[in-house]
Amino acid sequence: MLQTIRDFDVAAKRILIRCDFNVPLDNKGNILDDFRIKKSLPTIRYLLENRAKIILMSHLDDSDIGSNASIDLIKSRIEKLLGVAIKKSNDCVGPETESEALNLKNEEILLLENLRIHKEEIENNDEFAKKLSALGEIYVNDAFAVCHRVHASIVGVPKFLPHCAGFLLEKEVDSLNKVLKNPERPLAVLIGGKKVHDKVKFIKKMLELADFVIISGLIKNELLKEKHPHILENVRMFGPENNLNATDINDKTIKLFQKKIMSAKTILWSGPFGKIEDEKYKKGTLAVANAIIKSGAFSVVGGGETVEFLNKEGLIDKFSHVSTGGGAMLDFLSGEELPGIKALES
Repeated sequence: MLQTIRDFDVAAKRILIRCDFNVPLDNKGNILDDFRIKKSLPTIRYLLENRAKIILMSHLDDSDIGSNASIDLIKSRIEKLLGVAIKKSNDCVGPETESEALNLKNEEILLLENLRIHKEEIENNDEFAKKLSALGEIYVNDAFAVCHRVHASIVGVPKFLPHCAGFLLEKEVDSLNKVLKNPERPLAVLIGGKKVHDKVKFIKKMLELADFVIISGLIKNELLKEKHPHILENVRMFGPENNLNATDINDKTIKLFQKKIMSAKTILWSGPFGKIEDEKYKKGTLAVANAIIKSGAFSVVGGGETVEFLNKEGLIDKFSHVSTGGGAMLDFLSGEELPGIKALES
């Protein structure tokens, strides 16, 4: 059992929260989808209601080292969503940032600058983690999507502060465990998209766990190319029969998928079933989404492309749980221990 912020007296305490504000931006730096920011709000609101001093930290941009993207746009969006003004530091460590954190009043919020402007974040540097931990009195991890990363703000800071999970992280773990440990059956798993080399372990685990697994043509094609035909021979596996490189699934495949989906009581879905960035090729993925909704099953969906698509189509609230994690969700469901969650348990 993870401790959560409910287990701590947070009033008048400096609460250092690791959020995931790594949202998609257009080439002008505008926010395309604020889903992850919105998912962080329940934890922040709880801390405001309980008169905490709140320090938010996140990365922005997935480049491996030294991202220079400023988090200014995130500040504006949080202010708009919360309806309160917040402070922003020009850095995430250092004397000036520490002074700003130490001088916070109850119910004030300080947003730190992008963690990844320092390479020490990705290197999981202990000194950097100590500098971050000096800002707070209690550490909260509410960034499930990066719990598979061994980074200073994820696994380093909990060494130096009392620590717990935020509401988002708690909900992610509970919802995914419901699929993994005690699913109401039949359990259907839908795996779309591509990059099969990232998903082979996940697919194998799901074939052990699920009553049936539905895959996209691209996944099926890659499994053949990467010499995993034995996986495709599994009687629980279903996918398009031919035209595996098609930009969308055809009507025959849609009907097959719909029939399987409608029989399920628990559904896990990650990855689209067509080239959904093009309006002409979203029919199959939209049909899959609507079938899941119509089934009434307990439904968990994840993966950046899928979540963006559902948001755009106005369907995101129709699912039981929408995960903020892509790689973290797949790792968790594959049975791997996530470093960020392990750090909270120690």
